[in-house]
Amino acid sequence: MKLKDFRIGWRTVIQQPAYSLSVILGLSIGLASCLLLLGFVKYSLDYDSHVPDVDNVYVVTQRYHVDPKSPLYDVAPMFLRSVAMTTPGVVDATSFFPSRPQTSPLVISIDNRQLQLQGLYVLPGFAHMLGLKALQGNLRVALDQPDSIVLTEASALRLFGTADALGRTMRAERKVVRVGAVVATPPANTTIPFDSLLGVNSALVDKTVRNEILTGELGWMGKLLIRVKPGASLAAITDALQQVVDRTPSIQNHPPETLERLGKRKVMDLGLSPLRRAYFDKDVEGSRVFVAGKRGDAVVVAGLAAIAVLILVLAAINYVNLATVRVLRRQREVAMRKVLGVGVGRIVLHFLVESLAVSLVATMIGLLLAWLALPIFSELVNRDLSGILSLTNIVAAMTLGLALGVLTAIYPAWIAVRVLPTQVLAGRPGNESVGGMRFRRILTVVQIATAMGFAGITAAIAWQTGFAMRSSPGFDPAPFLIVDLPAPVRYSDPARAFITALKAQRGVEGVALSEDPVGRLDNAWTRELRREGGVGAGMEMKGVSANFFELYGIRPRTGRLFQAALDQEDDPVPVVLNAIATRDLGFVSPEAAVGQIVLFTGYDNKIVRKRVVGIAPDLHFHSLREAPRATAYELWTASTTLSVRTTGSPAQVENMVRELWPKYFPEAIMKTYRARDILAVNYADDARLAKLLAIATCITLSIAAFGTYVLSANTVQRRAREIVLRKMHGAGRSAIAMLVVREIGMLTLIGSVIGLPLAALGIKRYLSTYVVQAPIGYWTLGLALMVTVIVALVAISRHTWLAMRMVPAEALR
Repeated sequence: MKLKDFRIGWRTVIQQPAYSLSVILGLSIGLASCLLLLGFVKYSLDYDSHVPDVDNVYVVTQRYHVDPKSPLYDVAPMFLRSVAMTTPGVVDATSFFPSRPQTSPLVISIDNRQLQLQGLYVLPGFAHMLGLKALQGNLRVALDQPDSIVLTEASALRLFGTADALGRTMRAERKVVRVGAVVATPPANTTIPFDSLLGVNSALVDKTVRNEILTGELGWMGKLLIRVKPGASLAAITDALQQVVDRTPSIQNHPPETLERLGKRKVMDLGLSPLRRAYFDKDVEGSRVFVAGKRGDAVVVAGLAAIAVLILVLAAINYVNLATVRVLRRQREVAMRKVLGVGVGRIVLHFLVESLAVSLVATMIGLLLAWLALPIFSELVNRDLSGILSLTNIVAAMTLGLALGVLTAIYPAWIAVRVLPTQVLAGRPGNESVGGMRFRRILTVVQIATAMGFAGITAAIAWQTGFAMRSSPGFDPAPFLIVDLPAPVRYSDPARAFITALKAQRGVEGVALSEDPVGRLDNAWTRELRREGGVGAGMEMKGVSANFFELYGIRPRTGRLFQAALDQEDDPVPVVLNAIATRDLGFVSPEAAVGQIVLFTGYDNKIVRKRVVGIAPDLHFHSLREAPRATAYELWTASTTLSVRTTGSPAQVENMVRELWPKYFPEAIMKTYRARDILAVNYADDARLAKLLAIATCITLSIAAFGTYVLSANTVQRRAREIVLRKMHGAGRSAIAMLVVREIGMLTLIGSVIGLPLAALGIKRYLSTYVVQAPIGYWTLGLALMVTVIVALVAISRHTWLAMRMVPAEALR
């Protein structure tokens, strides 16, 4: 292959600009989509790959059986670190703990500016485990000194406007700390994100917290990482840790009724999960201190990889179809080359060079499109993908483009090789073989079936997501504004004064307290309640103010709910249950539970007696993917969540909150949310997936339209003589149109037989993840069929019209 061959091939390509433009654009869009999706797949598979010897690093997990749901947490008692260090097979172990809960991050002041830091308290060994090295300063010394803090480069730039921040100071919680070291910013695809690090000796660590981090006397949980020797027995290491947990009083200290309910099950079952797979461990739940963080679904990632390959294959099919039709129209040119002595090898090389020229240009345009679409795509998948267009990935993309050029040249070159010069130059151009025609029809059917399947699944996901977002959480969320306070109201004079001032504002109907806003679980507590002489039942406890139910307009199923006129705040006696809780406690009906006494053991091991005053309806603290749980409500003002009911515009009330906030919380950053937005967060991933699939559907429909267009053009060309003979024998325009429509319609029908059942299976699998499903039925499949048929009709309209207007004399000549 010589440079001259590329010049000839390129001149051939630009001789037909319309054809070349359609081919290049089709391949470019397919390549851009493929590159973005495969880039995201690689990004997901590379989570935590920056950690040294990551394949031997494990996260200690625990399944907490005291909770009836037995949730899985990726945290473990912090005292296990010292145990792990002496366990055979363990090379190193470290633990870390959020410097502040995510709902109330550390607030710092720099030059009268207030900013937030989501950092970590780290124990010795953390930096070595993660391979951290100081870019500025001394990392070990900075983590030992009380007045030092370690920042990442990104944090330093955000706080000080420069990465050169060593020695700079800031105020936090009325203390001055300085930057003792700067480290590289962790990659976006890590399950251990941080913007700052604090050692256990830091002045910002409370004395009680420091003692617990170092000793673990109270059984507090932390993230525990261990590095094991290659080939070490994970079962033996897990068993050694489990034995310590099983005999530790702080972990085993539970009421007798709880231990009786557990039976032979342990309070806590430990496990070791590879750090490399932590991102895909979507069963992990968050707690009030540790959020679960961003997690991926291995099935979704595999599906996106399949979609990427499928889109690229469909784009390649389009090119093969277009190139084949072009070869059939260039039979005289190929025949003349053969007559002039051009060998088979040169003819194959010519078509190969043409294909490589097209694929290279398409790849470059595809990279440009991928770069332009990257911000939108990053938003759709909710990940920072700014680094996926690296030099390595660009080289891989160019290699993929070259490989695609070679593969797509094979079939058109084979058609060209089979051209017979004597037949073509005698005025009898050859037609594509029956097998070749059948092969291209199969390719078109694949395009149609894929587009139809995508359309059906996208419609179902969009409908279910909309249904979930519109479903009532048990009240009207429209007038509510949620405000997160920096401190519990019961223990904060500024918080109580702020509430008083807020109630006096115009447009504020009332303010209620709760531990969590409905739809978000920040402080999920589980307690064991029981009837006198009855069995225990674990349930979620929700602390609310006396006016909570009144303000939300929630009516009781039976009995009464808390009322500000009848109940005193923090009264330990009254309790409100939901119907599920009454059933789990063994009451014959919700009505039978009203007025009864239920018991539970407090954290001080004293028995607490509560009287059921009423039964509340189910509120959607969880998404529709989870069944409603047994819930008990108690009067509790040690909460930080305000529900503000507005009579006018929530935006105006939000502005009032913004004006009042600095007066009462000068060192805290205001956080407000609309109640409906909090509920919508539960389905944000579904909404993004629906948008992503909608784009994929548009791409596949466009590709299917191109394929149908090419097939209709080939049909008209191949059957030109038949069409004019039919006209000469009296066939009308409608009859001629049916020749083209019938062939494409048959392929569309076959595509629907393949694509719609597969779409139905995909829809069924997706809906199975929901406890409450939208009444979808089969209308989504009908919509997919209708949309695909319309696209196909539009695609064949031009050549159908040309066939109807074909002049017999010109065609026969």
